[in-house]
Amino acid sequence: MRRGNEPWYEEGLRFACTQCGACCRGEGYVWVDPRRISELAEFLGLSREELGRRYLRRVNGRLALVDGPDGACVFWQHGCKVYPVRPTQCRTFPFWPEHLAAPEAWDEVAAVSPGVNRGRLYARAEIQRLLMGRGEARAKVEVKE
Repeated sequence: MRRGNEPWYEEGLRFACTQCGACCRGEGYVWVDPRRISELAEFLGLSREELGRRYLRRVNGRLALVDGPDGACVFWQHGCKVYPVRPTQCRTFPFWPEHLAAPEAWDEVAAVSPGVNRGRLYARAEIQRLLMGRGEARAKVEVKE
């Protein structure tokens, strides 16, 4: 039961990444900061400048990954090619403000991401850290069709 100013997810939420790519193939931008740019460049064996030329674009003064030919993330190819150094936004999916705004928003993401509402329980405190871009949602589960 919800009390006062407690968020609707006070009792926690379940999520386990199935590496299905649902979060990698939607519309939108994947923002990157200088730290992640350096990590991506090192992981891919590129200079920051070369990484920028190949994989980054400027959108409203911020840097984002370019889209691949099919509109998915440029690094999604039947799996994330940069999973160990993926951007913060990817690390914190589905614990984004727009998904946690209301139970209905969470249900919408659950309809397209098979790992939502499955797997381990994330406590409110951990969800709050993920909302601030700290930590990562990485527990995995096998989803049987």
